Amino acid sequence: MSSLTMQNPVFVIYMIAAALMVLKLMGQGWVTVYRMLKVGSGWASPEDLRTGLINRHPDLAQLEINDYVDRSRRIHRNDLENIPAFLAVGLLFVIAGPSTLLAGVLMYGFVAARLLHTVAYTTQQSHEIRATLYTIGSVAVIVMAVYVLWVTLAL
Repeated sequence: MSSLTMQNPVFVIYMIAAALMVLKLMGQGWVTVYRMLKVGSGWASPEDLRTGLINRHPDLAQLEINDYVDRSRRIHRNDLENIPAFLAVGLLFVIAGPSTLLAGVLMYGFVAARLLHTVAYTTQQSHEIRATLYTIGSVAVIVMAVYVLWVTLAL
């Protein structure tokens, strides 16, 4: 059986987890844009102050950091630091042939940790809570990478 088919339950787990994380990553950008438009602040670049359909009354103050917008930007940046590594090593992990249980725990654990990290960041929870959730996701990705190396080097 080929590893990258829908007959492989580990690949199906990866497909679901990867699709959720891509939607999360892309969606966070839209959340940031929504927040910028909602408050009319937190623009990222000087050229954003050009008059247009979106910004009819530009003001230099729009370039100032707005925590409501910047919080979403920080969540997005954190996702950009974590999700691509999961997507890459997750596919290698599938090819390495882990058990369905191990794949489910690590991949769905990563997804849950990222989603909960976003909730914690959005609701301004303490750094300790966010760091714990980051650590859970990070450890899941590290375990997948070590598993891939272990299987590959054992050949």
